[in-house]
Amino acid sequence: MQEPQQDHLIGTTVDGRYQVRSRLAKGGMSTVYLATDKRLERDVALKVLHPHLANDQTFLERLSREAKAAASLSHPHVVGVLDQGEDGHIAYLVMEYVKGHTLRDVLNEQGALPPRLALALIDPVVEGLAAAHRSGLIHRDIKPENVLIADDGRIKVGDFGLARAVTATTSTGALIGTVAYLAPELVLGKAADARSDIYAAGIMLYEMLTGQQPYSGESPIQVAYQHVNSAVGHPSAVVPGLAQDLDELVQWSTSVDAENRPVDGTAFLSELRHVRRTLSDEQLDHRAEGSVHGAFPAPGVEGSGGQATEAIPSAVSPTEFISRQSNPTTVMAASNAGPGQTRMVVPGVDEDLRQPGKRELKRIERQDAKDRARAAATPTRPLSEGNPRRRGVIWAIVILVIAILAGSAGWFFGMGPGSPGTVPDVKNKTVAEAQQLLRTAGFQSEPQDVFDDDIQSGFAVGTKPESGSQVRKFQPITLFVSKGAELFALPGLAGGTLDDAKNALNAAQMALGNVTQAFDDKVPAGVVISQDPAKGTEVRHGTPVALVVSKGPQPIPVPDVRGQTQDAAVKALQDAGLKAVIAPETVNDKTVPKGSIVSQSPANGNLVKGDAVTLTVSKGPKMVKVPNFIGKQARDARKQLEDLGFDVKVNEILGGFFGTVRDQNPVNTEVPEGSLVTLTVV
Repeated sequence: MQEPQQDHLIGTTVDGRYQVRSRLAKGGMSTVYLATDKRLERDVALKVLHPHLANDQTFLERLSREAKAAASLSHPHVVGVLDQGEDGHIAYLVMEYVKGHTLRDVLNEQGALPPRLALALIDPVVEGLAAAHRSGLIHRDIKPENVLIADDGRIKVGDFGLARAVTATTSTGALIGTVAYLAPELVLGKAADARSDIYAAGIMLYEMLTGQQPYSGESPIQVAYQHVNSAVGHPSAVVPGLAQDLDELVQWSTSVDAENRPVDGTAFLSELRHVRRTLSDEQLDHRAEGSVHGAFPAPGVEGSGGQATEAIPSAVSPTEFISRQSNPTTVMAASNAGPGQTRMVVPGVDEDLRQPGKRELKRIERQDAKDRARAAATPTRPLSEGNPRRRGVIWAIVILVIAILAGSAGWFFGMGPGSPGTVPDVKNKTVAEAQQLLRTAGFQSEPQDVFDDDIQSGFAVGTKPESGSQVRKFQPITLFVSKGAELFALPGLAGGTLDDAKNALNAAQMALGNVTQAFDDKVPAGVVISQDPAKGTEVRHGTPVALVVSKGPQPIPVPDVRGQTQDAAVKALQDAGLKAVIAPETVNDKTVPKGSIVSQSPANGNLVKGDAVTLTVSKGPKMVKVPNFIGKQARDARKQLEDLGFDVKVNEILGGFFGTVRDQNPVNTEVPEGSLVTLTVV
């Protein structure tokens, strides 16, 4: 909802293009404004990043790549990314503006939803995820606040690209996620993939069916612990009477082990739709006791219209960092969120939940070394009774051996190869410099070539274990050396439609560049003529590819050749790129000379190259015999001559008193139609 406090950006124009009208929402990473794109005269959602992100050049470079990848994803259930840029100290994303409400509004208003409505709402969300997964995009922050429901019923998933950019940029290895929907592998610090999005969608489905989230606790760390160590319960345990198929669908999508979940959105969507088809009407319309009826409409489901709000994720679950490298005892929760919905800082959560702390590991390793030394120095059977002096010598030897072993162990684990060391940061160093840094720190390294989009070929990308880790010096260190960006051959796009080209670029994880149009006599309208870079060119993922799309043959205005000679008319049409066709029949025309063009078809408009224009040639005027009207009344003579198509001129003598034709020229001869006949009248 719009916040009342004054904002210095409201009323200003960002980057000379986006006029900021009002603030819609504020979260942990950005503030969202309603703005008008003055160039295209349309409303947009302008996401302005907070200064700590806008001032990070590495983040901005990653954000640019992620925005291009997200912008290449064109799908009716994904909020479109329209633009990205910087204006001074302002870094921003421009997204499609969806007016309506969010899935969070629906859940707050209705609580538990009947299965028919829940499945209708989750279906387009999973369809949008499926399209993103096919294009290699992972959302990483699926939650009801990011599901936008437009006033006309369209459902879209928002905020693609931003979570990945922030996650990849944080130097502490932090990740983005709302704890209520966070997949176990993300809690444990593992990489996100399509199955992480499926887990979050499954948690959302559970919440839609039951009206509550599966896990809650007094602190965010308790909720995170449950994601890792508990299985999501059956929705029917909360709402008795729900179909067993819904229980199985939720548990399949929220399995703690990612290997047991659907592999991506396409697999989950197929099963979700199968379940919806096989459930009876009674099962689909089953309602929890006390649930609210029809507060918000959904596609294909009856319901009255609630008051529309702007469909921008609110600050119920603001996006914050979940760090993995701070003190394991620190838990910092956002002050404006409730249990189970809080964005949190959970440092060292994988160590807290799954293994002893580093200090405990070191204590155990030292104790093991001492125990081994003590066992090696202890006799396996009692020394025989004998000479006291001999026993004294033996005991002296034993004590000496123990001392040597203890000293050796102390040296090995204190200063030698077994002593702990900190792996240095070698990023962007040459191989020689990186290996020298590692040797100085007491480590031996083995180079391994890897692709990297950001590091120049031949320079160090990092190490395994990563820099800053405390490890024993005898442990091998893998030094990752950049081979430069991995290059991929561009697909051929010429000959297909623009939509075909977009799909091919999405599949190849490339971006759509400038699209221009050109006339082409051989390529139909809407078909791609050429691309730049060309087919087969090896480029990075996300490279924009410019396209030239045909507008079809260029239209040619039809020249008017009427009245021209036949040869001149034919040449004029040929020079224009058209074909002249002479009609087989010629016609008489009293105004057009013989051999000239009387008419043409078409006479005007546009044709394309090679089209035909039919020409009709004149035979000249028709020959008509002039009757003799001498001695007859001039009035009758004039009328009959004009009926025959002649022009008549009357010369009166003595005023033409008698009205009689005294003389006529011509007379009794054939002349061209329309000729002048002169009558002399007395």
